[in-house]
Amino acid sequence: MQTANKILMVRPAHFTFNEQTAENNHFQIKTSNSNLSERALKEFDDFVETLRKNKIDVVVVQDTIEPHTPDSIYPNNWFSTHSTGELVLYPMFAENRRLERKQGVINTIKEHFSAHKVIDLTKWEDKNRFLEGTGSMILDHNNRVAYACRSERTDDIVFEEFYTKLNSEPEIFNSYDEKGRNIYHTNVMLSIGAKYAVICAESITDICRRESVINRLKKSNRDVIEISFDQMRNFCANIIEVRNSEDESFLIMSEAAKNAFTNEQKEILEKHCKIISSPLDSIEQAGGGSARCMIAEIF
Repeated sequence: MQTANKILMVRPAHFTFNEQTAENNHFQIKTSNSNLSERALKEFDDFVETLRKNKIDVVVVQDTIEPHTPDSIYPNNWFSTHSTGELVLYPMFAENRRLERKQGVINTIKEHFSAHKVIDLTKWEDKNRFLEGTGSMILDHNNRVAYACRSERTDDIVFEEFYTKLNSEPEIFNSYDEKGRNIYHTNVMLSIGAKYAVICAESITDICRRESVINRLKKSNRDVIEISFDQMRNFCANIIEVRNSEDESFLIMSEAAKNAFTNEQKEILEKHCKIISSPLDSIEQAGGGSARCMIAEIF
């Protein structure tokens, strides 16, 4: 099943600009706002309220002050659940992000997800090899394909262990921004739902690989929407489809992403699911991630 009907989100205790992740997350912008944490908290709470108004089952875990984890709001990077019963734990690039694997969050995950197998990839941190969950990979669950763009946070060897153990086929490629820098996470340039795919195709500079990826997406019977670098910067690919308690499909995104899509693109998306958006400006600017990054699916 491509979409989950329950999601987990972590309410930040002290959201701040993370210097350790800014090293290779070029979507982050350092801000001088003294009330960044308060603004991010309001954006988070309003976002959750919007989701719940649409009868989406949201499990919220309150982060702890200590140890300080500035990016705890992005839990999808350090764990994922799968309809086949696996709970996967991932190796993280930034040392302070490894602290997000707090026992309280893990306990909550296990309350809502019955894992018959835990796949722990965190051992790769000792070898400086990383794979940051559904940030590093976009999963076509229905066809068992894992898409990934290489970066300092997405290592070929760890990726191979993942797709082998999850019985999936790999689709790995290089992806760059308009300045020629590696895109740090696949989920800012690609999104896959049940009937759609959004991709910043021009970021795949190898034309043959670009065509191969697009053709594979089209063969999965999805409407493929190509977005520009500017739309990618506005997090148009950092979106996620989920189902609510009445089995209705919703496409979740930030207000910035919704405003950046063209009307024609939104019409295509809305053929398949209703769009829900919420302002996430402070979180996007300082954190370099948007709505999809804030949501961990519980299958």
